[in-house]
Amino acid sequence: MATTAFDVVLKELSERRDALTQALAAGSAKEFAEYKQMCGEIRGLSIAHSIITDLVRQMEYSDNE
Repeated sequence: MATTAFDVVLKELSERRDALTQALAAGSAKEFAEYKQMCGEIRGLSIAHSIITDLVRQMEYSDNE
């Protein structure tokens, strides 16, 4: 199976989300505002990942019809 642009984007989103999660776990947020910002970014990356994954599934389903 060939790598698509979706695969590249999903990988980048996952890597960024994982890096932020690890940073939070390591206690890198110095202030509560920074903690909230990092949590919001993780949430946004997760939502974007879900939207793209759903889009890929819908496209695959429509191709198989």
